Amino acid sequence: MIRYSNKLSPMFGALLIIYILTGCGDYGSDSHPAPGDNYLIRVGDRVVRTVDFNRALEIVRTAYSHNALQEPDSCREAKLRLLRQLIEEMIILERAKELNIGISDSEVDEAVAQIKGDYDDNAFEQILLEHAVSYNLWKKELGKRLLIEKVVERELKEHVVITPEDISNYYEKHYNGCGGPSAISGGSDKADGNLNRIIVKQLRRKKAEEAYKPWIENLRKKYLIEINKKEWEKIAQTGLGLN
Repeated sequence: MIRYSNKLSPMFGALLIIYILTGCGDYGSDSHPAPGDNYLIRVGDRVVRTVDFNRALEIVRTAYSHNALQEPDSCREAKLRLLRQLIEEMIILERAKELNIGISDSEVDEAVAQIKGDYDDNAFEQILLEHAVSYNLWKKELGKRLLIEKVVERELKEHVVITPEDISNYYEKHYNGCGGPSAISGGSDKADGNLNRIIVKQLRRKKAEEAYKPWIENLRKKYLIEINKKEWEKIAQTGLGLN
């Protein structure tokens, strides 16, 4: 087995691999070890098996053109991207356990209601059927996504400091002369307040994104991350079609 290399650094936000409606896919990262060497990735007691990886990859490949599927470099990059994203998810879920952060059933039910509100019942069920995903599995993975978002919120966004100078500079760069509040409504207090809230939200997200990479790098050093070299070599030798 080999440890995960820090050279595979991800982009912020690429935490979940399979986006079906809100993010879905059962790729086996449950908090129990696989027997023997029957795993691909292991972070603490959390494991991803080769079959889970391949199932996720089968869905990921739909985002690639036919030509890209024939290119070895594209295949290799897709697999590495999936690998590092799965590892990041596992790291953050381990961090959630360490911090005793959880998601309640009511939080999941509220998110489900919001999502389903954008679809009629037939359309929602049809999407799940097209991707061969059960409702219970989708709901379970939604809970994981919500938990990951809560950890990132707790660890990064809540610690972001935004100064008046930050807001002023951001306004000058992105809004001045491009339809700011004065152009919309003559610079009313309400318009100014709304724009300030928008800018603060955008700045908070931007600063959290900037803080994400060093944060996740520190977590990588904190947890033991193992990759089954034998299983990874099998995956590396196949194409995106998994044939």
